[in-house]
Amino acid sequence: MDAASARRVADTYDTDEARTERARTLELLRPRPGERVLVVGTGPGQLLDEVARAAGPGATGVDPDPVMVTLARRRCGTRAVVEQRALSGRGSLPDGPFDAVACLQVLEFVADVPAAVAELHRVLRPGGGRLLVLDTDWSSLHWPGPGQDRHRRVRDAWCTTVPRPRLPHQLGPLLARAGFTGEWTHRAPMRGPASTGYGAALREMVADAAPGRCGLTRAEVDAWAAGVAACGDDPFSLDRWFLGATRP
Repeated sequence: MDAASARRVADTYDTDEARTERARTLELLRPRPGERVLVVGTGPGQLLDEVARAAGPGATGVDPDPVMVTLARRRCGTRAVVEQRALSGRGSLPDGPFDAVACLQVLEFVADVPAAVAELHRVLRPGGGRLLVLDTDWSSLHWPGPGQDRHRRVRDAWCTTVPRPRLPHQLGPLLARAGFTGEWTHRAPMRGPASTGYGAALREMVADAAPGRCGLTRAEVDAWAAGVAACGDDPFSLDRWFLGATRP
């Protein structure tokens, strides 16, 4: 993404919805003092910074976007190592072994999910290394207001921009085939005002991406975005899923 788009995405990490989700992520990841923890998809670094404060100097973050890497380094300072890397196949992540790995909103975008999952398995500590994945079921995206058929068309257009828009429902068998055990899932709905915070930022990203997809014109998408913005505090909703597993 370009620098302006990256900064707009970075702004979503400071919304109330993102803070609530981050607190739940920390709860589930359970970083402990002295552990080596890797955050894949660190974004501007808020979660990585909190992991580093909990675990100590063994915290590492990676992100493919140079703007996000710069922001994360600025936020974390010397508390964590941040590298520009994209999760793909073998050798794409820093060598472990890590006691825990958090992979956040990444797998739904990678080209080869089995290879990426195998790489997550490789860098985890044998004998109990913990994996925590967060991805979105984008088909669950719901916007308030009249014209639900148009809402669905816009949602479907957005889903075409994500290689695997329903990955949380497909990931369990891939984890098992990579050698993970003890797989579990936890639905974590995101819900908030459509006109402010994360809802507003997501609406803008969807409005930028939707024209020309699923037969939508720029005028139709602009009318849709204006209608959603007029809904004020009426909530949008979206299902995210945490998935966890262990390397035996």
